[in-house]
Amino acid sequence: MSTTFDINQYKIKQEPFYQPQKNEVALYTAAYAARLPVMLKGPTGCGKSRFVEHMAWKLGKPLITVACNEDMTASDLVGRYLLDADGTRWLDGPLTLAARHGAICYLDEIVEARQDTTVVIHPLTDHRRTLPLDKKGELVQAHPDFQLVISYNPGYQNLMKDLKQSTKQRFAGMEFDYASAETEAAIVSKEAGIAADVAAKLVRIGLTARNLKGHGLDEGISTRLLVYAATLMNQGIPARDACRMALVRPITDDADIRDTLDHAIDAVFEA
Repeated sequence: MSTTFDINQYKIKQEPFYQPQKNEVALYTAAYAARLPVMLKGPTGCGKSRFVEHMAWKLGKPLITVACNEDMTASDLVGRYLLDADGTRWLDGPLTLAARHGAICYLDEIVEARQDTTVVIHPLTDHRRTLPLDKKGELVQAHPDFQLVISYNPGYQNLMKDLKQSTKQRFAGMEFDYASAETEAAIVSKEAGIAADVAAKLVRIGLTARNLKGHGLDEGISTRLLVYAATLMNQGIPARDACRMALVRPITDDADIRDTLDHAIDAVFEA
């Protein structure tokens, strides 16, 4: 491992905007103070990742984020040997970097990773706080500042994609959901720099789609997509076109659902 590595490159320089909904900031702060591993549960695009970024900034800690996927191996997390002109050298993976140097490691949508990959986190989530690097023959003792955070969407899981109880019960859990209509409108207005009344109309469309979840839609319209629609409108795109592009076309290919949402857009942004 190179001695010139600087973990501070992973520090967030500017405050990410996050609008608290309840007492989640206090809960997470207490969990970090005790270095408890934390599991964030909630629908897609409701602010889980932004919350972690905000808390890392607030606590002044580096944040290493891993977007989990089904092809991710244990070596992708912990590290591997690489060949170069001088022979072989070890390269730490993101989990090892965080554990070794004292960062918050955020495994986003962890259930997308294979279960034989996620078991490598277990020794880091109990009293041991260690990470065995079997290929290297090293046992990494986690830095005092290290914390592990995972997230997933429990409403989008099935029997093939869910966390084992042996993994779930290693974490303190926090539930997230979409904000109230008033708070979400304020978030969209702030994020996209759009008028409050327009943001409120976008939220109304979002609520319509969320009411269709389980009745033709797998997922409702996220706060993230509402911000996308507002951003397009700020670029001069007419409201109805911006909404169709950002809110409807990404989430469904079903003609009936698409028509229903298109009609909702027309009703909210009537001429």
